Amino acid sequence: MVTIGEGDQWSDHLMQLRDIEIFLALAEELHFGRTAERLRIAQASVSQSIAKQERAIGGKLFERTSRTVRLTSLGRQLREDLLPIPDALRRSLDRAALTALGGTAVLTVGMIGENAQDLVPFWHAFRSRHPEWQLKIRHSPFVHPFEALRRGDVDVLVAWLPVEEPDLTVGPVICTEPMVAVTAANHPLVDDKYVSMEVFGDRGLFGPSDPQPAYWENAYSPFRTPSGRAIERAHTVASCGEVATIIGTSDAIDLTSAHMVRYGARPDLAHLPISDSHLLRWGLVWRSDAETEPVRGLARVVRDLGVLAY
Repeated sequence: MVTIGEGDQWSDHLMQLRDIEIFLALAEELHFGRTAERLRIAQASVSQSIAKQERAIGGKLFERTSRTVRLTSLGRQLREDLLPIPDALRRSLDRAALTALGGTAVLTVGMIGENAQDLVPFWHAFRSRHPEWQLKIRHSPFVHPFEALRRGDVDVLVAWLPVEEPDLTVGPVICTEPMVAVTAANHPLVDDKYVSMEVFGDRGLFGPSDPQPAYWENAYSPFRTPSGRAIERAHTVASCGEVATIIGTSDAIDLTSAHMVRYGARPDLAHLPISDSHLLRWGLVWRSDAETEPVRGLARVVRDLGVLAY
């Protein structure tokens, strides 16, 4: 039995923080050279650290051959026990830094969609779990969609997916929904009750006034119909308000997400189901170099509550 008086003996069995980092990195990479490169240390230092820990623990953590490195059952057990430590340390450091500044963390979420009210269960759950942090919800434009994140105006963006920007991290999906067609209330298509995506090959769609990443624009407003016909950009706009004004006073039509049937309801507009609509996914996105504990906390809430499906 180990007692407080046996401190020197006990300390021999404790892994130093650097050893934990080396062990977890090797457990992920399963390659001594890649682990050394990732941690920017000599490969010999990786080998020495693992050998030291195996001696202290009294068992092999890895099985090594000339070609492979594998975790032993003891190594897998240790990995599971140690995995929470880096996250716990980051949380502690985040809280300490915040306390040193004398402030309270504020998480600002930018919404490209209009459905913030539908996502209230996520906001309530976050505030309930983390009363020590403030949560603010703000609107973000679809033109230059990622600038607010990159400037630091918002910490997390609820954006349609995919997002493939190299400096941004994509978190969990928060909601999914079909697309609908939006027309003037007196448009001839209203009599059809629903439309096909092929109609946009005849009539075109709206496009952003400033270029967006093509893959991202295509996920919302495809450049081709299901049969492969090109979809032209008949109008360019900088805001949802412009779309509604043009459609309500002309024969133009556009594509929008299903939540706009409620949030974009106007007497001069009609929304029609699309028989072959694609499913739009919305997810959390944040700057990879600005991932704070409040950001991770919101991501955990979304994963725990699950996807809202329209």
